Amino acid sequence: MEYRLMSMDDYDQVYQIWLDCKNGLNDKDDSREGIEKYLKRNPTTSFVAVEDGRVAGVILCGHDGRRGFIQHMSVAEAYRGRGVARTLVDLALEALRKEDINKVALVAFDHNKGGNAFWESIGFTERTDLIYRNKALVELKIIKK
Repeated sequence: MEYRLMSMDDYDQVYQIWLDCKNGLNDKDDSREGIEKYLKRNPTTSFVAVEDGRVAGVILCGHDGRRGFIQHMSVAEAYRGRGVARTLVDLALEALRKEDINKVALVAFDHNKGGNAFWESIGFTERTDLIYRNKALVELKIIKK
């Protein structure tokens, strides 16, 4: 397995993994243009795992100069259980440390039991003292497979 920075050349394969994993995509932020903008803003913190020319997993990670945030972390089903997710997270966290980021957050769907178990197993704790809120500034189309 090869691990490297994500590039826009990976987009089509990454997007398919996200669709298959049902990560709650939308037509703006997760579009080719949206991801290109994200990678330009955060060029050193998102990674892919590649085997035999196929993207096996991806972590989309960045920061605002103060806090890191994991946007999407997905591993194609055929590659799960091989340490791909853990390695991707380790790479992203190390990249954030190199940019002097001291804390990282993520949002996981409550119904994603496997994902939540994974995050808990590697030290991400649940915050029960917060209420997550958001507001769309434009109309977003939610993409479901």
